[in-house]
Amino acid sequence: MRRLRDDTEKRSVRSAISTFGPLVALALVVPVGHAALGPLNDLLALGKAEGQKPARVPVVRRKEPRQVASPQVRCLRGSRPEPGIQGRVPEGSAGKGLWCNLRRIAHQGSSGGFKVFRYVDRRGRECAFYDTALLFPGNALKFDATSLGVAVLDMSNPRRPVQTDTLTEPPMMSPHESLSLNRRRGLLAAVNGNPTTYPGLVSIYDVSSDCRHPVLQSTSPVARFGHESGFAPDGRTFYATGTAVEAITAIDVTKPKQPHPIWQGSIISHGMSLSRRGNRAYVADTNGNMLILDTSQIQARKPDPKAREISRLTWRRASIPQNAIPFTRNGRHYVLEFDEYTAGTTGDGNENAVGAARIIDVSKERRPRVISNLRLQVNQPKRHAPASGDPGASSPVQGYAGHYCNIPTRVNPKVVACSFIASGLRVFDITRLRKPKEIAYFVTPTKARFENGYDASDFAMSEPAFASKRREIWFTDGGTGFYVVRIYRRVWPGAGARG
Repeated sequence: MRRLRDDTEKRSVRSAISTFGPLVALALVVPVGHAALGPLNDLLALGKAEGQKPARVPVVRRKEPRQVASPQVRCLRGSRPEPGIQGRVPEGSAGKGLWCNLRRIAHQGSSGGFKVFRYVDRRGRECAFYDTALLFPGNALKFDATSLGVAVLDMSNPRRPVQTDTLTEPPMMSPHESLSLNRRRGLLAAVNGNPTTYPGLVSIYDVSSDCRHPVLQSTSPVARFGHESGFAPDGRTFYATGTAVEAITAIDVTKPKQPHPIWQGSIISHGMSLSRRGNRAYVADTNGNMLILDTSQIQARKPDPKAREISRLTWRRASIPQNAIPFTRNGRHYVLEFDEYTAGTTGDGNENAVGAARIIDVSKERRPRVISNLRLQVNQPKRHAPASGDPGASSPVQGYAGHYCNIPTRVNPKVVACSFIASGLRVFDITRLRKPKEIAYFVTPTKARFENGYDASDFAMSEPAFASKRREIWFTDGGTGFYVVRIYRRVWPGAGARG
C-alpha cells in the first residue's frame, strides 16, 4: 500500500495492468441489458493521462495531546471481559469470544471483508450489505462459495438476518476497500481493487426500490485504478482511488446507467470522505498525513475542473492513514481520522508505533489540529511489543492496530465504533470530544481459519454500521462473518437516543 517512489516500481504497475487487462476486456463484452456501458469516449479511463497534479502544500505537525490509551469503563454484569490489559487477546483466551457491555444479537455467514452498510429503502425495508472477501481470489478456495461477492441481507428481524442476494459483478467479487453506499440516492458502488491497485472497473447498483434485491445499473471501466473510494453526499459523484499510485478518478453517476469520468487527479489517496456539500475532500494519504482538498469545481461541474490543496496535517506515530470522516459538533467542524496497522508496515518505521484513531479540529481548515486520540493500552509501544507473540500479532496484515472506524451520524455524533483487528470491535463514547472513553467491545470467538492463516486470531477489519435507535452495531470478522451486537443502555450515550 505504500507509495510508488521510483521508475522501477512504476514499471511494475504497468506490468500489473498488463496482467489484469482481462478484467477490463470483460467489461467491454458484457451483454447488452446486463450492464450499460458509458459513451465510447468514456471507456478505458485507465488509458487517460495522469491527470491534474495540484500544487502541493507542506505537511505540518502541530501541538497535539499526549497519545495515551482511552480510559475504559467498568464491564457490567453479563460481560465476559478480556483477561489482561485493554485490547490484548492472549492465546486461548477468546475461544468462546470476549465481550463487555453488549450482547450478541445475531450472526450470519462465515467470512467478512472491509465494509458493512445499513440501508432502509423507500418502502421501509431494512437491509445490510457487506463484502465477504478479505482477498480475492484466495477466498475462492473456500468451495462452499460463502466468501464470494457482496452479501445482501434482509434485516427486518435483526435477530434473524436472511441473505436474499449476492452481488457477483467483478468489482463486487474483489472490491477490496471500495464498497460504498450513498443513502440519499440509494446507490451501492465499488471499483475493482486489491491490496495495491487494480484497473478501475466500476459497478453501480440501485438499492432504493427493494434493498433486498439490488438492481445492476452498469459495470464499466470508467476509473483509472481502484482500491478505496468515496461518494459525494448528494450521490452525483463517485470517487475511485488507486492508493498505491497517484490516481483519483471523479466519476459522474448522475445517470448511474451512463457513468463517466469528469476529473483525474494525480494525488495519493487511500480512503476519502466528502463534506456535506461535496466541496471538500478529506483524503487519507498513505504517506502519513491527511489532506484537505478543495473539490468545489468538480462538485459544480465546471468545465475542465481543478482541485486545490488546502492543508496537510500529520501526527505522532502516524502509520498508514485509512480514511477521514467529517462531522460537526454544535456547528463546529471536525474529522474522525483513523490509521491502519503500524508504522513498521512499510518496512521503514517502528513496528510498535500504532497509528490508531484521532479527532481533528478542522474548523480552521488551513490550520487543522489533533484534539484527542482513540487508543487501547495494547496500542501503546511498551505494551505492544510484549504482545507480539499473540495470535495474529506477528502477521503483517493483522496485529494489534486500527483499521476502520465509523460514526452513526455526521451531525453531533456521540459514539465511535472501530475495528481494531486482533482486538476486535471497540466502541467509544465521544460525548466529550477531547476525552473519549471506551464503553464496550466484542472479540468474536476465535477459530483457526484460512483467512487468519490458521492462527486462531480475531480479524476485525470492517467499517461498522449502526442502527442507533436500537443501540446496535453491525460489523464483520474476516474469518467468521457478519455480527449484530446491542450495546447496554446504561453505557450508550443518551440512553438510546440517535447518535
